[in-house]
Amino acid sequence: MKHKSFTLITAFILAATTLITTGTAKTEAATTTADQTEMYRFVRKVFKQNHVRGVVTVVKNGVPQTISYGYAWYGKRIGNGNPMIVYPTASLQKVITGAMIVQLINETSNTKQAFDQDTKISRWYPTLKNAKQITVGNLLTHTSGITAIGTEINRNYVYSEPDAINWVTNNINSSKSNAVGSYFYNNSNYILLAGIIRQITGKSYESNFQTRIVDKLKLQNTYLYQNIPSGKTDPISYFSNGRKNYQKSSHLKQFVVSQVPGAANLFTTPDEYYKIQVGLTNGTILSQTDFHYLTHLKSKVNNYSGGMYLKNNDSLKLAYGSLRTTHFGSWVQLTTDNQNGIVMFLNQTNDRENDEKDIGYKILQHIKPNTFSAR
Repeated sequence: MKHKSFTLITAFILAATTLITTGTAKTEAATTTADQTEMYRFVRKVFKQNHVRGVVTVVKNGVPQTISYGYAWYGKRIGNGNPMIVYPTASLQKVITGAMIVQLINETSNTKQAFDQDTKISRWYPTLKNAKQITVGNLLTHTSGITAIGTEINRNYVYSEPDAINWVTNNINSSKSNAVGSYFYNNSNYILLAGIIRQITGKSYESNFQTRIVDKLKLQNTYLYQNIPSGKTDPISYFSNGRKNYQKSSHLKQFVVSQVPGAANLFTTPDEYYKIQVGLTNGTILSQTDFHYLTHLKSKVNNYSGGMYLKNNDSLKLAYGSLRTTHFGSWVQLTTDNQNGIVMFLNQTNDRENDEKDIGYKILQHIKPNTFSAR
């Protein structure tokens, strides 16, 4: 099995609770309160009853608590929450790519490279089908009309960033398209955005991600797949049939992950992904005004914009992610002030998105009843 290698496998479980100071993204040991102990027991009970395994950061009144259950790698008895495990975020990465686009909109204003949500992408992709009609905002809201599929099919080839972007442009040109302005959720949109980031900055998406996100937030467990270091590994995923655990094991192949830069090649932990969410509005990555711009683009036709769905009069932000041929499920739902909600990474599921969200909703209702969205 081709998998991220590591040395000195030590199967121990993390402490159940961490505190994160949202202003500085500083993590420190915390004394477990009675409420946190009760939440720990409740979450693990919900996971057990629903035959899922994974790790979740529960945020209640601004205090994050990370709770894990089951194995991340059953064959080696490495538990979820172990510090050597980093989880695939799948489409939860898209808001980060969108945030970097907004950073560049700000940085290039009053320069020859200036652009905004209305700029046609023919500036960067002159030979792409319909590029003279598609805007940056269309890519960010999945309203480009692009319907080309196949970004998560294993082609037995490890792609560089330029190779992946070139494959996507060729695939779009050889595929049918819908009318520009119509919604169709598609990884291709965000892979094209990764290419725009490359062209504007003259640096790779990888380099921009490191300096604009990881370094800014001082993240210690957040990587693009190709940069997961020795000593850490991504988890195995398993299928739950409601009776037996750790069945039909699967893992993400490098061939597939290399095909989706900017869209689904990010690996992290739920507590660090929560730090990213905080950074999207506290001025570290984006300001509140910038985040509002990203999530209220003029091209949107539903409540999706810039990598997230906003609901309940903008009081909630949500995103779900999964990856073809695996059993992973990633689900974030937070109040837009980041004070309450969950970041949940599951590595054993029944492959049903709504069932995974239902599990998350049970936890959300336990955090703050009548606040969150069921789906």
